[in-house]
Amino acid sequence: MSSDINFEPLTPVSFLRRSGRVHADRVAVIDEGRETTYAQLLERCERLAGGLNGLGVAPGDRVAVLLHNTQAMVEAHFGVPMAGAVLVSLNTRLSATEFAYILEHSGARILIHDVCFTSVVAEALAHLGSAAPRTVAAGGREADDEYEQLIASAPCHSVSITDERGMLALNYTSGTTGKPKGVMYHHRGAYLQSLAMALHTGLTSESRYLWTLPMFHCNGWCFPWAVTAVGGTHVCQRRVDPGEIWGALYTLGVTHMNAAPTVVSMLAWHKDAVPGKLQRKVRIGTGGAPPTPVLLARMGELGLDMMHLYGLTETFGPSLLCDWHPDWNGLPLDEQARLKARQGVGNVISETARVVDEHGQDVPADGRSMGEIALRGNNLMLGYYRDVEATRRACPDGWFRTGDVGVMYPDGYLELRDRSKDVIISGGENIASVEVEQAIATHPAVLESAVVAAPDEKWGEVPVAYVTLRDGETLSADVLAEHLRKRIARYKVPKYFVFGELPKTATGKIQKFALRSRARGQ
Repeated sequence: MSSDINFEPLTPVSFLRRSGRVHADRVAVIDEGRETTYAQLLERCERLAGGLNGLGVAPGDRVAVLLHNTQAMVEAHFGVPMAGAVLVSLNTRLSATEFAYILEHSGARILIHDVCFTSVVAEALAHLGSAAPRTVAAGGREADDEYEQLIASAPCHSVSITDERGMLALNYTSGTTGKPKGVMYHHRGAYLQSLAMALHTGLTSESRYLWTLPMFHCNGWCFPWAVTAVGGTHVCQRRVDPGEIWGALYTLGVTHMNAAPTVVSMLAWHKDAVPGKLQRKVRIGTGGAPPTPVLLARMGELGLDMMHLYGLTETFGPSLLCDWHPDWNGLPLDEQARLKARQGVGNVISETARVVDEHGQDVPADGRSMGEIALRGNNLMLGYYRDVEATRRACPDGWFRTGDVGVMYPDGYLELRDRSKDVIISGGENIASVEVEQAIATHPAVLESAVVAAPDEKWGEVPVAYVTLRDGETLSADVLAEHLRKRIARYKVPKYFVFGELPKTATGKIQKFALRSRARGQ
């Protein structure tokens, strides 16, 4: 028997080919009121591939995109690999210098960008000179929309993916401790991770997924492919605005979304958040700061069901999730919050996560012994592009070291305690900033916080808290400190409190590196 009948290289491109037939007349994308069916989406993506081919893009070439959460961004996730090329999604908030570095490092031949980025693109290309990629502007006036003209004039085209471990995408890390690294995604990993996300979040052909998470971030946690796999609808949103999000939730039948913890907090306390108004429950995936009992209760009132996730760029997005047991629903809310705060277990395509010591040995699964989280599985990167040494350091023994500190519980569930660089060592005592932040979040006036280390002559370093209050609330440092002394050890209570807005990345994550510099007076 020929082996060809039982093997087909895995690629997320196949999801659109299937949905273009099976769900041909269903709405695939809603973007600023315009609806596109799956049959139309398939044709447009094949024409995008044809257009790229006509511009000289060959299999293995890199195509960069600088786009908001638009239909063009959805199309890039299929049209670029259909051309056999590698998708390089650029963080929309980077500077021209940073764009230039990524374009040069990736070797991008084409850059598709929204017209609103024309100025910064021109500045970035000026840095590159003759090495600058050719540009295609999207979203202009109908008469001069280069992207639409490219699609309209190109023939349909699609290469066959023969190597499922071939590079599909390059995603660049934030580069907060040096130059950003290019994380290489493979077709196999994206295919399997997409199915894992669809399964764990309950996506179906009736789902409507609201794009609040940037698609440039870990390829939107693989949801451009996951939603398409089930024939669901992509609801595009070009900016994160709580009022607009609530408008979409109320009027567009949204069933799913993913968001950073800061976005979840903004939604919970926004003026348009009305308990009982949603017609159906909405599933929200969030990662980072664990949900507090107060936030869980509020989200429940609003009809929003939170799923706690954990992952990195190197893991195609969520690698772990707090897989919820139905019998936990009857527990007191505080106990539910404690359980939901855990990052949990590997998703269905991941290997079992480990927590290891400095020698690579597993720490006791007692919920107290801390170590570094180590991962492996089908949803791990191929490595860092053009950086063999960084890849070797990150994966010293076949397990990827995340740089995150956690504990393992007897039931096999893992809980993140801190980034290794965020552990505060004060007078010889280790203080997990996450624990302090969770305690701060219990005060009803607090919206969000971040705790970092500041140098101290006596103790070496001490915790400092940067706190954002909810609209209309007031709170003094003394009152907050006293609130914390009732909940955590006195040595863990921050020595200083700074109230105000927190610096954040494009994906809504708090930039602790900026706060650490501020705390050091730099």
